[in-house]
Amino acid sequence: MADEAEDAILAYLKDNDEISNSAKFAQDFGFGHDEIVNVIRRLHGFRFVDAQDIRRERWVLTEEGKTYAAVGSPEFQLFSTVPPEGIAREELQKKLDPAVYKIGCQQAIKNKWVEMAKTHVSRKAVNQEDIDALKRRKLIIQQVWKGNSVRKGPEYAPKRKRPATDLTRENLQRGDWKELEFKEYNFSAKVDCKRKISFELCRFEEMPTNNYVESSFWNFDALFQPQQHPARDSHDTFFLKVPSSTKMLPEDYVERVKEIHESGGYQSRGYGYDWKREEANKNLLRTHTTAVSSRMLYALAQKPFAPKKYYSIDRVFRNEAVDRTHLAEFHQIEGLICDRGLTLGDLIGVLHDFFSRLGMSKLRFKPAYNPYTEPSMEIFSYHEGFKKWVEVGNSGMFRPEMLLPMGLPEDVRVIAWGLSLERPTMILYGIDNIRDLFGPKVDLGLIKRNPICRLGL
Repeated sequence: MADEAEDAILAYLKDNDEISNSAKFAQDFGFGHDEIVNVIRRLHGFRFVDAQDIRRERWVLTEEGKTYAAVGSPEFQLFSTVPPEGIAREELQKKLDPAVYKIGCQQAIKNKWVEMAKTHVSRKAVNQEDIDALKRRKLIIQQVWKGNSVRKGPEYAPKRKRPATDLTRENLQRGDWKELEFKEYNFSAKVDCKRKISFELCRFEEMPTNNYVESSFWNFDALFQPQQHPARDSHDTFFLKVPSSTKMLPEDYVERVKEIHESGGYQSRGYGYDWKREEANKNLLRTHTTAVSSRMLYALAQKPFAPKKYYSIDRVFRNEAVDRTHLAEFHQIEGLICDRGLTLGDLIGVLHDFFSRLGMSKLRFKPAYNPYTEPSMEIFSYHEGFKKWVEVGNSGMFRPEMLLPMGLPEDVRVIAWGLSLERPTMILYGIDNIRDLFGPKVDLGLIKRNPICRLGL
């Protein structure tokens, strides 16, 4: 259908100067408006057409407003029921639906349409309601229509020859590769900045984070997080009903994790509680990408040791109340380095390097607690605009109780850090409500107006 819509637009412009209204064009030619708009944008990108945005606003009735338009608002119904000579309150109440009577009284008194005595109701003069009053009562909403007007562009042609993106075996066998026009490669295209930063830090390897569903074992237990920890409560975590549990865990490793939790080991006393396999088997939406880190480190421990540097940028989920600074899903940036003899000084040095590439050169560190890192540090950066220190991330060294049951050598250390993607972005763009940045309420104009990636807080 997209190819047909494109052909229809180019054919129309061959004999006409302009498509003045994309919605009318879509209706006349039997296409969906969204489909036509997408095709116009693509042709505009190829410079086959010049497109101008059209935006129209109008006020329309809500469902409640439509009901009031049909039968009258509660205050109108109440006013109409009151005769010129007035009526007893008890009698008036009998003549109206209880909800209509309640709302009608409130609005009619507020508008000074009626005078309510203890036992008697009488009419007063009526004034016209304005738009602001209707808006406050949510009887009307603003409806925005967006479309395009279109003219021929500098590269216009009645038919666009679509360049091939791949040279296939069939092209070679048929010999039609000689006639094909191939899409040019853009060698000057810039790398996604956030991934480039992690990649340039001494060639970090990206972790596979495509599984949103994780078992409690990898998300919590493998990280030496006790089963009675508050984060494992259903008030903080989304647990799955179907499938509710996993059946795929490395049994020998599970036994070692159980032992370290219950009785300790490796100079640790453990937590001294009855570790339950059914808790570890529970499936959930991962609460952090560190669940992926635990899998990667375990896989690394099954081979002859070689130093590794990993990073990931992906979505995580928390069962939190949604407000201006919290969402039930957001994005986490995580990095870790696994090597022999690493120290806290190495972590601090890496953090200065990493955050300086994000434009945050002034850093401070504050001792913190995490079940799976010791020592742990909160990361603060000085914000020149706010004139204060702002928390931007968390960090630490993975505990021996996490690493040694995996099978990693005793002298191997892992330094790690993480931060949300949304928080520094909100600071960077001056956004005070996270729902304006991520989710269904995002203003697409914000995305269009700003560059893909901009550094420097």
